[in-house]
Amino acid sequence: QVQLVESGGGLVQPGGTLRLSCAASGFKFSASAMSWYRQAPGKERELVAAVSAAGGNTNYADSVKGRFTIYRDNVKNLVYLQMNSLKPEDTAVYFCRAHTGTYYEAPFYGSWGQGTQVTVSS
Repeated sequence: QVQLVESGGGLVQPGGTLRLSCAASGFKFSASAMSWYRQAPGKERELVAAVSAAGGNTNYADSVKGRFTIYRDNVKNLVYLQMNSLKPEDTAVYFCRAHTGTYYEAPFYGSWGQGTQVTVSS
């Protein structure tokens, strides 16, 4: 059974940093692309960043390019989202998803988890 557990969210001031983690189990992590999504109140869920199975290819939403970095540890089965220069508009619940293939165009495994809340406010 695919399990994804997000952590690392919290309250941070504008300009601050957070690192989100997603612990994965129940599938072959090293063969799966991974993505981070977010959903702000009253808005649709949107892709934030994605990384290929080996970590060599990444994709970012325009709104986070240059501020966020996605990377993974295929030994520990973890995917991270390093978030720098945070803005109030980054406030959202952040979710990770696993893909059934090595690139992030592949379909998802399983369903959405609980996510982790990120709040950027002074």
